[in-house]
Amino acid sequence: MSAAVVLAAALLLDAAFGEPRWLWDRLPHPAVLMGRLIGWCDRRFNSGKDRRAKGSLVVIGVGISAGITGWLMSLLGPLVEVVIAAILLAQRSLVTHVADVADGLRQSLKQGRRSVAMIVSRDTTEMAPDAVARSAIESAAENFSDGVIAPAFWFLIAGLPGILIYKAVNTADSMIGYRTPRHADFGWAAARLDDLLNWLPARISTLLIATPGGALDRWAAIRSDAALHKSPNAGWPEAAMAHSLGVALAGPRSYDGRMQQFPFVNAQGTRRISAPDVDASVALLWQAWGVMLASLLALSLVSVPF
Repeated sequence: MSAAVVLAAALLLDAAFGEPRWLWDRLPHPAVLMGRLIGWCDRRFNSGKDRRAKGSLVVIGVGISAGITGWLMSLLGPLVEVVIAAILLAQRSLVTHVADVADGLRQSLKQGRRSVAMIVSRDTTEMAPDAVARSAIESAAENFSDGVIAPAFWFLIAGLPGILIYKAVNTADSMIGYRTPRHADFGWAAARLDDLLNWLPARISTLLIATPGGALDRWAAIRSDAALHKSPNAGWPEAAMAHSLGVALAGPRSYDGRMQQFPFVNAQGTRRISAPDVDASVALLWQAWGVMLASLLALSLVSVPF
């Protein structure tokens, strides 16, 4: 069975079932296990001198362990590959969390803030309704790239070892890849490697969003807006989403009680964003997912070896 067929089956399985609570209430999710290992390494090795070297060795070691684990699991056959890949994809859970923000806003501003706090790291307690909706749409675009397309891409390239290595690096980046006094050196390798592994998937995500969004003819504007983002990758799908929906994203937001002035993406788009715009972003995520699925099925039909 080709990697494209296995991946297509995994995407369908994830879309149908997502992350069943009954299972993960009883067993630790693979990402949780990775997080525990990285957290232990952070406590054990992130001290003293040569923190950048230590952090680099930790990321290499965790990545190799993940790759070996993936290779061993792949020996169990394609059915196991489908199930493990589905577990490591996040389309269903992503759209569920984003849709919850729209539903929350329709109930009350307080509920909208509570829902968006589940998916963003910025301050939410004083958010205006349009800021809540904007944050949800930004999260939808960025997490579609690193939670769905990137793991799918690396599975297509290198099977279970590829997707597990990517998830290990991405988890490390989310935990230690920050420019803080504690992690600026120790998390340097995790952040740089995550940027590298997400470079092409972020641009593929942009194509997948812009195609059904009717924004391919605005590619130059998307590229220009993507450069406004502090991340070399996250700005791409965010800009594609903004131009597809005709909304302005990013802009000023607060972290740890400090308002930071970020430029708007698609500044000429509407800034009066509300629950229907969040609904539109969810619909666009499913359309982009459908384009990806159709592309995988086409690959399997022409028997391209991966």
